[in-house]
Amino acid sequence: MKSNKSYSMNKSHSMNKVSEALTRLLDILISGVCLIVFSPLFLLCWCLIRHEDGSPVLYCQERIGRGGKSFIIYKFRTMKRDAERCGPQLSSPEGKDDRLLRVGTFLRHHHLDELPQLWNVFIGDMAFVGPRPERPHFIKQIMEKDPRYELLYQVRPGVTSYATLYNGYTDTLEKMLQRLELDLYYLEHRSLVLNLKILWITFYRIVSGKTF
Repeated sequence: MKSNKSYSMNKSHSMNKVSEALTRLLDILISGVCLIVFSPLFLLCWCLIRHEDGSPVLYCQERIGRGGKSFIIYKFRTMKRDAERCGPQLSSPEGKDDRLLRVGTFLRHHHLDELPQLWNVFIGDMAFVGPRPERPHFIKQIMEKDPRYELLYQVRPGVTSYATLYNGYTDTLEKMLQRLELDLYYLEHRSLVLNLKILWITFYRIVSGKTF
């Protein structure tokens, strides 16, 4: 795991404009094709959630993206409808959370709950690769400890990330700060080649059933 503690508040991301444009074009093309190809899987997930716990099937939540602007992220709902009746909470690791639906545990383990984010990628709220977007509630806590989080606003947040591969789900503030170090490392070394590598590792781990 790389460390990035010396990352300066004055640094900008390393990808040039041509690579930026090519990355965005690939994001649009791939997400568009995937939305069509995986439509039967969308329907299956939809039916399983609806059968177990009714509507809504999609989980819509405010996140902060590029430029510090808020957007709505889409996921398949994996928790009970009243899961956050006491306010925002972090998920427990490895699916050990009594708020999870039975089908939700399966969806999370195989990352199928993230499928609706293909639409976020297609419309430009997100990219396939980039720092994972966070909720304003937790960003405030992170910023109090490390204001460098604001540097992540330079790029679109991602469906997968360098930090996700090496830090997994973040269920504590400490892990969020560890994730930030990895996100800043990614920001400094960001390139089309690195993005493709992250995508490949993510794909391999999902199809091989590895937890991350």
